[in-house]
Amino acid sequence: MQTLLVATWNTHKTKEIGQILGSGWNVRDLTTLVEAPKVEETGSTFAENAALKAVAVSKSFPGLVLADDSGLVVDALNGEPGVYSARFAGEDATDAQNRSKLIGLLKTLPAREFPGRFRCAMVVASKGEIQGSFSGTVEGMVVPFERGDHGFGYDPMFIPAGYSETFAELPSEIKNRLSHRAHALAQAVAFLQNA
Repeated sequence: MQTLLVATWNTHKTKEIGQILGSGWNVRDLTTLVEAPKVEETGSTFAENAALKAVAVSKSFPGLVLADDSGLVVDALNGEPGVYSARFAGEDATDAQNRSKLIGLLKTLPAREFPGRFRCAMVVASKGEIQGSFSGTVEGMVVPFERGDHGFGYDPMFIPAGYSETFAELPSEIKNRLSHRAHALAQAVAFLQNA
């Protein structure tokens, strides 16, 4: 069984990555490391933030580190929340607060559905060196309300193309096949299996 450290404190993200990878992987995150470094996400792109996290954490962890930076991009809001998705309503904002801010902004606009996408950048690093970079996108519509009890983040507001349900309404096995994170992770796994 291969061990993969995900450079995140977001246990929802770790669980989702573990589900996508399956039982052949021991997926851990920073909640299991007492002295894990706190990394400032100062990049202007998802890829830059993922690289910052992967490189910093891999310097203090013996093995492969995968970092993910992802978020929701809404065309009508000039790409917001984008790289600020996790802190859209403030530095320590909850998922609910971030969604509330986004709903408030969307309700000021005339449409009821807004083209958008989830983007994900992943970087695999070891000993402070980037080993590979990967990306994934899922297109869809963003709605100014919440539907569904599954998932996390903006899942209750995002309807993937070809579906009528939000990510929070779809079973996790369907979301985990369609998602931006699944697309990026598939590339990362192919890389890791051949590394």
